[in-house]
Amino acid sequence: GQIGYRWESAGWVFGLEAQGDWADLTASNVSLFIPAWTNNSKIQAFGLFTGQVGYAWNNVLWYVKGGAAVTDDKYRGTVTATGIPFDSASETRWGGAVGTGVEIGFASNWSVGIEYDYLFMGNRAVTFTSAGVLAGIPAGAIFRTDSIRQNDEMVTVRVNYRFGGPVVARY
Repeated sequence: GQIGYRWESAGWVFGLEAQGDWADLTASNVSLFIPAWTNNSKIQAFGLFTGQVGYAWNNVLWYVKGGAAVTDDKYRGTVTATGIPFDSASETRWGGAVGTGVEIGFASNWSVGIEYDYLFMGNRAVTFTSAGVLAGIPAGAIFRTDSIRQNDEMVTVRVNYRFGGPVVARY
């Protein structure tokens, strides 16, 4: 979902927007250090808080945006051969976001758009706790600390309804 505010002056459009979504974005890789382990990551939700500037031609708007990004991340270490989890961690990560998009007004107060965003979430040292399946390591004990780099790319297609404003398909 999204909520925002835009205003136009001589064809230039300025705006503020908050966008968020539950997600199920997953990735995994076999550890280079210990090939018997697989590292799994999942983004469960994300949010963007951005400012926008663009230019409108009749019913077409092109814009660029930038601001803050936040993700809700879960990490799991599993045994490569069986998929059994042996440790886990979670965090809320803040970073930056930049993007660009195009919207086309197609009816009174309605528009359709496509947008590309790049999230710069950076590197972080994340501490994992044991799941208790490896011999001698009790469940909940600190098991390892790993450096995790996260940068995400997103493409969003959306339909918008604009409250208020003129009764013509423009911005």
